[in-house]
Amino acid sequence: MGTEHDSHLDTTRTAFRTCPLCEAGCGLEITVVDGTVTRIRGDRDDVFSKGFLCPKGSTLKQLHDDPDRVRRPMVKRDGMHVEVSWDEAWHVIAERLPAIIRDHGRESVGVYLGNPSAHSLSAMLYNRHLLTALGTRRRFSASTVDQMPRQVAAGYVFGTPVTVPVPDLDHTDFLVVMGANPYASNGSLCTAPDFPGRIEAMQARGGTLVVVDPRRSRTAEQADRWLPIRPGSDALLLAAMVTTMAEEGLVQPGEHVATHLRGLDEVIAALAPFTPEAVAAATGLEPDDIRRLARDLRAAASGSVYGRIGTTTTEFGTTTSWLIDVVNICSGNLDRRGGAMFPTPVAGSPNTRGRSGVGKGFTTGRGATKVRQLPEVMGEYPAAAIAEEITDAGDDRIRAMITVAGNPVLSTPNSAQLDAALAELDFMVSVDIYLNETTRHADVILPSPSQLQKEHYDVALLQFAVRNVANYSASVLPLDEGAPDEWEILAKLGMIAAGMGPDADPAAADDLALAGMVQHGVQDPGSPIHGRDADEILAALGTVAGPARTLDFMLQTGPFGAAFGARPDGASIELLRANPHGVDFGALEPRLPAALRTPSGTIELDHPVLMADLPRLAAAVAELESRSLVLVGRRHLRSNNSWMHNIEVLVKGKPRCTLHVHPDDAVRLGLADGGVARVTSRVGQVDASVEVTDAVRPGVVSLPHGWGHGVPGTRLRVAAERAGVNSNLLADHEALDPLSGTSVLNGIPVEVVAV
Repeated sequence: MGTEHDSHLDTTRTAFRTCPLCEAGCGLEITVVDGTVTRIRGDRDDVFSKGFLCPKGSTLKQLHDDPDRVRRPMVKRDGMHVEVSWDEAWHVIAERLPAIIRDHGRESVGVYLGNPSAHSLSAMLYNRHLLTALGTRRRFSASTVDQMPRQVAAGYVFGTPVTVPVPDLDHTDFLVVMGANPYASNGSLCTAPDFPGRIEAMQARGGTLVVVDPRRSRTAEQADRWLPIRPGSDALLLAAMVTTMAEEGLVQPGEHVATHLRGLDEVIAALAPFTPEAVAAATGLEPDDIRRLARDLRAAASGSVYGRIGTTTTEFGTTTSWLIDVVNICSGNLDRRGGAMFPTPVAGSPNTRGRSGVGKGFTTGRGATKVRQLPEVMGEYPAAAIAEEITDAGDDRIRAMITVAGNPVLSTPNSAQLDAALAELDFMVSVDIYLNETTRHADVILPSPSQLQKEHYDVALLQFAVRNVANYSASVLPLDEGAPDEWEILAKLGMIAAGMGPDADPAAADDLALAGMVQHGVQDPGSPIHGRDADEILAALGTVAGPARTLDFMLQTGPFGAAFGARPDGASIELLRANPHGVDFGALEPRLPAALRTPSGTIELDHPVLMADLPRLAAAVAELESRSLVLVGRRHLRSNNSWMHNIEVLVKGKPRCTLHVHPDDAVRLGLADGGVARVTSRVGQVDASVEVTDAVRPGVVSLPHGWGHGVPGTRLRVAAERAGVNSNLLADHEALDPLSGTSVLNGIPVEVVAV
């Protein structure tokens, strides 16, 4: 892919690929000379990002070349990790993991899938091979310290947890951003390269940006209006906006939506007690400001409310996410140009497959944790429960753990508790590129290839894109000699766990899984290949195992697919390979009722699970009013959770792991800029450098997420030099949003004193 020229001196080629480091999905133009990457810049011809690139994307070369990156398997011997061959690593796993499963059952194994999994084609397609082969329900992931409430709310209301409305950024006139900072994060659950540029384009055409956030973030600085809300009270603001619109006769979902809407009157009646006056003290916002926001959103030609991690990692994350949908519906902005719309993923999704407009709906509770009986949500349990499931579940405890591309010791609540628990495991395997704070506990570390050595397609993230686009990237650099690809690692690990031995062939598992997908497709009346011959489809997909042919099947059977010859100009891997800058399938279009998969075939706005949480919200008003000092997180453009801190160019300069304190609080607490403060919560304590700033509202302090490096047994030289402190030592593992199992990482009650 790209161009190549040869001479007696060098070989130069240009490769194009999608950046896999965050949810924006920016296109990269990569120059490779004699097998070495010499330059990375934004791909100006990319159909989606058009040349935009943040500082992280240009560091894929540094990440690939990082001397600390694990390149050969490591086995722990006498407390030390030593490099071994792949054969030896597989034999160690085959000797120990199946024996634990045989002696203690499949539920004795736990799995944690980290955030980078969502940015990897191989992980997105082959983690399911691993999970199926393991057969355990004790699955955990970064979702319950991140976006789970947004997906749970969408599941109840629209029928699937990926049916998440995203703001139609390129056409909207009024954007309300709650608890998100896209100038730092580039957007999340809203895939939009150059999110800042799209905001500025909206403002240039006369549109308005309102930011609701306890911090005056970089996005808030760009806003036409900043509402410094008290952490954890977003649901109250949204409820009061609905009540304002109802009282003033402004509720108008539009005929298109109203036809497919259930329960609007019931929801409005249930929210009636939440008036602007009733929630003012708890939110810290003036009633007139709440009313003005509701009126302006309703009066705008088009508009959308968009909420992210500041709204999801709270006690009311799911209810807040639901109320965002309620506000967008009441203001007439759901499923219309410039409003909150449903993407049509080119590779398909649960809301493009099967019977259109109706489905089984969404449920939780298929199983529960042993210790606290926390219910299953989306096939997994809360990450905050991992430690106790290892240490406190008696004979039913987790004895073996597998982590894939995750660092939960830094990213999940009460980190010290989990750190201690992992040391008690009988056996642990980590698929990871670093010897970090979590993988230092592993008995075996299996290194996946670098991002430049893997092919890529954003299977997960393009389900939330603000345009319907598709970009496929071939690997830029070859695999290391003798090293398996990531998909082979995951598939083989699963096969060994299933008792198939260290010599199991991952291609065989891939063939079997693909045959099952094809068979399901030809039998599905809603599939474009329904009734076709399965062998014909398999022959067309070829015999080369791996992600590309599975992706080809998904593309060809997706909503724009070629359907193996039925639509010759449709989407396929061949089409994307021929278009290295991507293919644009157009702007978002209204999708109701076809996108629905609810049992009733309607938008189930009054879902009983969501309605039943409103009394809990009402009862929390007094407690929210009385909170004196709370902790929130923050994100920096050059940081990606915990796993980009070993790249010098991204962490150099002024220290960023500081405690932000408002000047009024600094005076009251006796804190000085540059001094040290001790922050204490119910479960932990850290000492952090103080940065006095009016960028946080009074009563709020802020620490960034993902720091706390320099732990013995790790190999992260650059990160250790700028270790920072781990804010998740302060997060309470018992504080959860009960509807989603998501941890409360924003609005943590703390005490702060000068050291």
